[in-house]
Amino acid sequence: MAKQDNDTPPPLPEPLRVPVADSHTHLDMLPQLTLGGNPTTTVEAALAKAASVGVTIVVQVGCDLAGSRWAADTAAAHNAVHAAVALHPNEAPRIVLGDPDGWSRQGARNAGGDAALDEALAEIDALAARPEVRGVGETGLDYFRTGPEGTAAQQRSFRAHIEIAKRRGKALVIHDREAHDDVLRILREEGAPDRVVFHCYSGDAAMAEICAAAGYFMSFAGNVTFKNAQPLRDALAVAPPELVLVETDAPFLTPAPYRGRANAPYLIPYTLRAMAEVKGMTEDALASAVAANTARAFDY
Repeated sequence: MAKQDNDTPPPLPEPLRVPVADSHTHLDMLPQLTLGGNPTTTVEAALAKAASVGVTIVVQVGCDLAGSRWAADTAAAHNAVHAAVALHPNEAPRIVLGDPDGWSRQGARNAGGDAALDEALAEIDALAARPEVRGVGETGLDYFRTGPEGTAAQQRSFRAHIEIAKRRGKALVIHDREAHDDVLRILREEGAPDRVVFHCYSGDAAMAEICAAAGYFMSFAGNVTFKNAQPLRDALAVAPPELVLVETDAPFLTPAPYRGRANAPYLIPYTLRAMAEVKGMTEDALASAVAANTARAFDY
């Protein structure tokens, strides 16, 4: 019975009165989409469903070369979509060291070494030059999924993405999982771009104050609604309203009470309303701030 329930999409939320953007989504990973097919009509359906509840813009984020190409092309085809392109922190070690288990969607891969990483980064750089690409990401560090053997490749890739974002004048979209100190250190060492977004913010309140002092945007996802996420809510409470974004990270991190089902941009209102409660703001006030912040972060 539970499985059947998890296969049922969550209901449409009450529409927002003030339209907002989903600052980080993966339309190409939604259950009904595949990179191999022709998903145009499905993308249009997902965008229409989101718009019907006041989510009028989405930032489609690439995690590998195929996904980054798709993000740029999809953004070029749809006014409601902006793109971010990058090699995910877990993708860099797979390129350098290989992926014998085929954990990622490319299947098993042989080790390509630093030369293969440089080649992939060159394509990300070329994609980042396109006008529909508003961000370089998601890049950063992930010490949860990748062990110590992958750290060097992750850090080299992260530094390269920072350089691309600065040179291309694009937002830097950061994936930071169990790597807070090193992410902040590398940003200091390289010099952060003008606009930095911590996607699916995962730090505590003390880190939120560091990010706020640096002017970094903090984007909160559906996990801020989870019962065990009090440290996240504490961070959101101290994050300045002018630096807060909202995202789905769809199809992941579906907000309560629908955790376990596939996430999608139309579910943003559930997360935004929970965030407004934490911030002690009205829904409309937070939505207005988030809409302006996302436009500022991604320069659209």
